[in-house]
Amino acid sequence: MNWLAFAIPLFLFFMGLEYLVSKIQKKKYFRFTNSVANLNVGIAERLLDSFTVGLFYFVYDYLHRHYALFDIQASIGTWIGLLIATDFVWYWYHRLAHEMNVFWAVHVVHHQSDDFNYTVSARITVFQAAVRTLFWSVLPIIGFPAEMITTILLVHGLYPFFIHTRTIGKLGWLEYVLVTPSHHRVHHASNPEYLDKNYGDVLIIWDKLFGTFVEEKAEPVYGLTKLLDSHSFLWQHFHGLLEVLVAAYRAKGWSAKRKIVFGPPDLIDPGIRTELEERFLSAQAVSRSAANLQSRRFRGYVVGQLAGTLLILFALLLFEASIPGYLQFLTALFILLTLINCGALLEQRQWVLYLEIGRVAILWLGLYTILGDPMLIVLAYIGALSLWAYFSLVQKRYLRLVYG
Repeated sequence: MNWLAFAIPLFLFFMGLEYLVSKIQKKKYFRFTNSVANLNVGIAERLLDSFTVGLFYFVYDYLHRHYALFDIQASIGTWIGLLIATDFVWYWYHRLAHEMNVFWAVHVVHHQSDDFNYTVSARITVFQAAVRTLFWSVLPIIGFPAEMITTILLVHGLYPFFIHTRTIGKLGWLEYVLVTPSHHRVHHASNPEYLDKNYGDVLIIWDKLFGTFVEEKAEPVYGLTKLLDSHSFLWQHFHGLLEVLVAAYRAKGWSAKRKIVFGPPDLIDPGIRTELEERFLSAQAVSRSAANLQSRRFRGYVVGQLAGTLLILFALLLFEASIPGYLQFLTALFILLTLINCGALLEQRQWVLYLEIGRVAILWLGLYTILGDPMLIVLAYIGALSLWAYFSLVQKRYLRLVYG
């Protein structure tokens, strides 16, 4: 069994604990739609990371075997050195992710939520993980073995989870050494005085050394400077890339295009996102969703899908070594469709029924691959024929049931 799968219930436990603490403090730190959207992004990252982690390890191992400058062996000193080096590289990756559009286009997903709680720590995409791997590739070239790097990345990746909270105040002398919740609240704020500050992940010394540190004083306002008025799983992942592509396409000359891609985010016309939203998003989606959230049936349906997806992901990660590849693929496809489905539900999309049909089809196919019973093919054919015959009736009843 893959014991790392138990990170899922562990993190969910702390999210639930933070929710209870916020209730005791009589603070509204959690909103339903934001929490669902945050967890959807995190589920996708954990799912896709299970397929890419081997590739990342191969990259580190290949670079170490062929290009290592030094032969570094594991010891207490080298482990500490690797932790410090990892945090230093992270600082520069994180800083450039805010200063260069090509990196900001994928890192922006982490900053979209206008809430700030433990669910926000889940807002990391697999694209961002790939970009970080490019930066961390300097570590095996220095001479750190792949085994040490992957181990330290697991340890290094745990700490940032606990700094995404508003329930913890300032921590005394630790504020001078570590990145604390107070420091990271500044980083996620859209207040003008807080923009592009406090990039550190574990140690705050890099920000103080390179002049990017700001202390939390005024109450932070969280999210992007132009709020992302959408809960769509797909839009949250790809709007940044689309904005960069459109801006680069419209720029005159290769020099101007290159400047857009590698320049800071403020070079991109904010009107581009408005144009893209008018083209791809429903203007009344968020307002309709807000009205429908009063329905317990709707909220229960969304929570049920989210809980089921988390359970399936946990089982997939826990027993991945004994699950055939084709079944892993079908399970991953089912999870991704469910995440898109949850976003479509929050956006009140009419085409959500097609996703439901797709999920049912994957379930049929999964059952057939497991049981190998030809009768399932017959039943699937009969079901599809019945669905085709009564589609309009099914559609109306389904949408009325879900949306009211």
